[in-house]
Amino acid sequence: MVKITYFGHSSVKVENEYTSVFIDPFFINNPSPTIKNLNSIKADYIVVTHAHADHLGDTVAIAQNNNSLVLSNSEIISRISNYDIKCHAMYISGKYNIVSGWIKFFPALHGSSFEDGTYGGLAIGVMIKLDGKMIYHAGDTGLTVEFKAIGELYNVDIALLPVGGNFTMDCADAAIAAKWIGAKKVIPIHYNTWDRIAVKEQDIINSFQNITELQILKCNQSMIMD
Repeated sequence: MVKITYFGHSSVKVENEYTSVFIDPFFINNPSPTIKNLNSIKADYIVVTHAHADHLGDTVAIAQNNNSLVLSNSEIISRISNYDIKCHAMYISGKYNIVSGWIKFFPALHGSSFEDGTYGGLAIGVMIKLDGKMIYHAGDTGLTVEFKAIGELYNVDIALLPVGGNFTMDCADAAIAAKWIGAKKVIPIHYNTWDRIAVKEQDIINSFQNITELQILKCNQSMIMD
């Protein structure tokens, strides 16, 4: 059994009874009605898709609280490894084995820089295989033909795709991505956090009609994959 929990913006936790992987844990400065007590956040692994503050977020504090292993690109790991946390640097196509599965990095079309403007390495998407289920989190990205390769090589059960537009794909582009990936189900992310990425729920629903099954999770809501 695999559980996926959405915490608003792009923050997602994927877990089973043995391990948990948190992607882009963004809580304290997240305007969404999400959890603000970091002591309640548990994670064995943390994946950071790129260096922007709304994705790097509260990674360091959560890693310190949980003795989590942080996985990201070399530039991000070099920056945060000074905080006395466990880190592992990978790049696109890198794979890290975990209990009952693995974590693998994929390309994402997006910038990546720290708040002070320092270069934060290439942005990534991430595939998590857990208990035989394939969960793909695209990170912040525009529409890219890389999705076709993912569809050819992997049997994706869940694709978490940004739909907010402006900084990433909008609903229409995300629907094309879902078709290319061949995802059995899509969970929309990276929308309605701020006005510039505001999307009406009905527009999301309309975009994915006849493409794939859509699962819209509210902030702090979970779904179970048997």
